[in-house]
Amino acid sequence: WLGKTTLSNIISSEMETSLKSTSGPAIDKQSDLVSILSNLETWDILFIDEIHRLRPQVEEILYTAMEDFEIDIMVGSWTWAQSVKLPLKEFTLVGATTRLSALSSPLRDRFGNVLKLDFYNIEDISLIIHNNASKLDLFFEEQVLDIIAKKSRWTPRIANRLLKIV
Repeated sequence: WLGKTTLSNIISSEMETSLKSTSGPAIDKQSDLVSILSNLETWDILFIDEIHRLRPQVEEILYTAMEDFEIDIMVGSWTWAQSVKLPLKEFTLVGATTRLSALSSPLRDRFGNVLKLDFYNIEDISLIIHNNASKLDLFFEEQVLDIIAKKSRWTPRIANRLLKIV
């Protein structure tokens, strides 16, 4: 609830490219990730929420994808199996987690930037609520907006939901 998805949308908008979103638990098999990666267009942004929950076998596919924009896939089976390099279009990976320590070191080390988002403070939440209330043509006493801000758990999404309920 810190704005990770929103930040990815902003990056996508600023880069004038598409955003493809998924989550770590949704990528069950290596083939799921291969499918996602191979369908990305040049400079697309792949946003993986809860990236720390990727299975280790799935995570390993990201290593060469991030570094070399290619992935190794196995074609055939048993003794006829062979490794084939599948080229990928250049993309940007945004991984979001609330548990950075749960992310494996090899994956964490491959990210160019590791950013930490903090919760909003009460003044920022109050300002967000005040701005959104005026956009909705709702007018409350400041005390009411302060109560909503305090009950929002420092999260704009919850604050906006409470504002609409009130």
